[in-house]
Amino acid sequence: MTAPNPPFDFDPLTRNALPGVLRIQAYTPGMPIDELQRRLGLADVVKLASNENPLGASPRVQQTLANAAHSDNLALYPDGSGFRLKRKIGEYHGIAPERVTLGNGSNDLLEFLSRIYAGPGRAVMYSDFAFAVYALAAQAQNADSVVVPAYPADHPMAYGHDLEAFAHGLRQRPDVSLVFIANPNNPTGTWNAPQEILGFLEQVPPHVIVALDEAYWDYQDPALRPDARPWLERFPNLVITRTFSKIYGIASLRVGYALSHPTVADLLNRVRQPFNNNSFALLAAEAALDDQDHVRHSIALNTQQRASLETRLRERRLTVLPSQANFLTVGFGRDARDIHQGLLERGVIVRPMGSYGLPEFLRVTVGTAEQNERFLDALDPARSA
Repeated sequence: MTAPNPPFDFDPLTRNALPGVLRIQAYTPGMPIDELQRRLGLADVVKLASNENPLGASPRVQQTLANAAHSDNLALYPDGSGFRLKRKIGEYHGIAPERVTLGNGSNDLLEFLSRIYAGPGRAVMYSDFAFAVYALAAQAQNADSVVVPAYPADHPMAYGHDLEAFAHGLRQRPDVSLVFIANPNNPTGTWNAPQEILGFLEQVPPHVIVALDEAYWDYQDPALRPDARPWLERFPNLVITRTFSKIYGIASLRVGYALSHPTVADLLNRVRQPFNNNSFALLAAEAALDDQDHVRHSIALNTQQRASLETRLRERRLTVLPSQANFLTVGFGRDARDIHQGLLERGVIVRPMGSYGLPEFLRVTVGTAEQNERFLDALDPARSA
């Protein structure tokens, strides 16, 4: 009889690793196009898995990068402070540049906050069915996770954040030091009204940091999305995070930022790695902010195509969660793994939701009319296979 393998934590290479890190299951990103092409030998593939802007970067960004590629400064380090970009972001939001912190994507800022405020004996609060990085960041710091139950499936905002339950949880758990709220939320697309968020902030103790993750803020109907910037003056414990990966279409360059009280910004910069934004990323983000016509065009396309795609999915008697983002999360009433596989075989990449505890759902990015048609054409045979 063969002896079983010893538990991995007896391996000398993991013996001194932090327990929280050992518990982590690595984040799995959306499948790249070339991976599916290699795996199945497909030439024609459309990716609707990672909520990227189907219009890509604006022409102004593309021209800026083309010019920078011929620069004589490639041997030089980037501006480690991101002075010009922080000044431009400050002008855009009406906030002092020293209250802006740059990250390698907004994911960077979420990690920074966990490094500062989470740890043993402390807890991080977030909703069930929320962005996977919240849990990963808490575990890496050996912090406890307080997972707030989401709204039930029969609620008008199915699987969305229940901020009354958040407030109740805070009263029960004085060890909570950091709260993550995604608005709109990934992967569900659900959102909270401005008055709900404001009402919650009024109940949060001043020593508890609230990170309002607004990665998909631009895609919301203006009547539904909060203007959280003025709240920073009333709630010094509020941190707002944004990204250039979604509406600005430069996900490959990884630029995000946080708006916060100067004290929080100072702490964020203490843990921020030097030169965490490369020179191309800084230039592209500046150019992206200057091209708000591209932003408006992207929003208009998404609003139109999201409504159209939702209608056509509901015509197929599928469950579609409420969404104010650039994706829809679709329920099939059964385990969706075979449907996901069927879509892959037909050259369409979407995101399975089993890792989020929603095995009956797939998440699909809202693309162009042609991309959405391609998805629907592949979906019908994938469901019936």
